[in-house]
Amino acid sequence: MNYVNTLHAQINTMLKGFVQHLPSLAISLMVIALTWLAAKFAVRIADRLTRNTHMRENLKQLVETLVRLAIWVVGLMIAATISMPGLTPGSLFAGLGIGALAIGFAFQDIFENFLAGVLIMVRDRMRIGDNIECQNITGKVERITLRESHIRSPSNELTIVPNSVLFKNPVRITTDSPHRRFQIMVSVVSDYDMDKAADAIRKAIEGVDDVEKSRPVDVFAREFSSGAVDFLVRWWSGARAKDFPVQDQVVRAIKRGLDEAGIEISGAQPTTIEFEPPQEEEPAEATPARQKEPA
Repeated sequence: MNYVNTLHAQINTMLKGFVQHLPSLAISLMVIALTWLAAKFAVRIADRLTRNTHMRENLKQLVETLVRLAIWVVGLMIAATISMPGLTPGSLFAGLGIGALAIGFAFQDIFENFLAGVLIMVRDRMRIGDNIECQNITGKVERITLRESHIRSPSNELTIVPNSVLFKNPVRITTDSPHRRFQIMVSVVSDYDMDKAADAIRKAIEGVDDVEKSRPVDVFAREFSSGAVDFLVRWWSGARAKDFPVQDQVVRAIKRGLDEAGIEISGAQPTTIEFEPPQEEEPAEATPARQKEPA
């Protein structure tokens, strides 16, 4: 048996088959190139159609992504059937089903994030531009893709979060409503008239520009501390107002207002306790009585 001749014949057969398939491969490459152009053109059309609508930004991104994905799937299927004439649409779909099942097990996390991204884009909450808190992540939503979301922290760091994290865990959206309530504690020396102190605090806060005038300012006397009375002070501002600048203006205004009224603030510093209910103090453990020492 001449192995050299057999190998030579097989190589010639493969080369002839490759040459015969060159036109089909060239047409397949042309189809892929046309698919790329069609997807790019379709995304531009979708962007123009949704630009003047009231559709949310994340829904616009979802529509563009689905349009691009659909065009690529159809284009690749056409290119595959041209390059491999024996491949039929039915067998292709069957192969895609088995392949998708195997890929689904292998890339479970990726598909989980993909599905979570679709659901996040579809639902009405957590839009682009919202400020959110989730787990140890705090910041502004800059972008939502089918796999991940980009969160910009107040200190300007960018955190890329898998969508499954935002979908599975509770997310606090601080800009969901156009209004947001803030509150601090103010300690006033108990020697002064409490009604006068509360009125001075209320008037001072009402004069701050970033405080909403359409909602009342609440000043409640909460409890006694050492030589002072603690007031819970609450006001409303826009949801997108910066926390620290608003609190700074309010604290300065309260200090000026109490100084003008001749009322002294206790040494306790105002502490922000926004949306946190007062915590009950745990009972102190009983201290065992000391035994008398023998005389």
